[in-house]
Amino acid sequence: MEYEFSIGSVRAREKHLLSSSDIDQMLTLTDEKELVRFLKDKGFGDGESVDALIESHARRMWQYIRRVAPDMGLFEPFQVQNDVHNLKTILKGVMSDRDYDALLLTPCTVDPKEMAAAVENRRFDKLPEWLGSAADRAYGLLAETKDARLSDAVIDRAVMERLLTESKHAKSVFLKQYLARLVFYANVKIALRAAKTGASEQYLEQALCDCEELDFKKLIRTAVAGSEPLLKYLDKLEVHDCRQAAVRYRKSPSEFERFVDNGTMQLARELCRFSCMGAEPLLGYYMACEGERKQVNIIAGGIKTGTPPEKIRERLRVSYG
Repeated sequence: MEYEFSIGSVRAREKHLLSSSDIDQMLTLTDEKELVRFLKDKGFGDGESVDALIESHARRMWQYIRRVAPDMGLFEPFQVQNDVHNLKTILKGVMSDRDYDALLLTPCTVDPKEMAAAVENRRFDKLPEWLGSAADRAYGLLAETKDARLSDAVIDRAVMERLLTESKHAKSVFLKQYLARLVFYANVKIALRAAKTGASEQYLEQALCDCEELDFKKLIRTAVAGSEPLLKYLDKLEVHDCRQAAVRYRKSPSEFERFVDNGTMQLARELCRFSCMGAEPLLGYYMACEGERKQVNIIAGGIKTGTPPEKIRERLRVSYG
């Protein structure tokens, strides 16, 4: 019952999401200024560039969610991903003595200024425990080895472990499944990149997160052996449509990414779009807004590069509506 107001509000707000006909119209545009004008007319956001509109769109979404959500803790798993981005950005900025303020993301669970102070003074005990220990280790690796990829891997593993914990305790059915899927494919993507670049077993042991749906040792062993042995292992996994994802990867990595994104949105549509109880409608609205921004980015990128509309359409993701 505590979500009764937010559900009614979300259903009204969903009517203003970009429609399939809106997408069709955007694909006819040939200039970024036209796209900006179209999106502003649709009330997508404020600004004179696509980037400004997207930033405005995200800010409005979070303002709305804070206003109607009975419990903002529900959205913490999405915000900790911004924490991780900010930590990586601040670490590299501090170590290289470069400005990083413009690259930081919000909303987050840790104030970026507090995070920056923790990094600059190496007081990682000031950060949440799950993040502080990873930050300390990543800092040390970056200082000693200058290996940004390994440093990032330590932080990525920490957030995956955090999200797995969140998934096990989530009251929302969608959030539970979404987080499990997110961590599953984060592991798969790391393994695929490692297989392609010839990363070592030691790197994978640092980077991958042990989860129930993957054989941790076999994933490492097949990734070290190369892309084909890894894909053969993934072919045997039915969970999260992994077999189909492997088929798509053989076609192209971009087709794989699109397939994974579409599966996540289809999960939101299945569990949230027509739900009339609990947190699912509000979570679905969040997913819809994230999906909108991704669609706009893809279309804007295609317009900038002069990509034919039919090719841009091939890159678009499934929409929430």
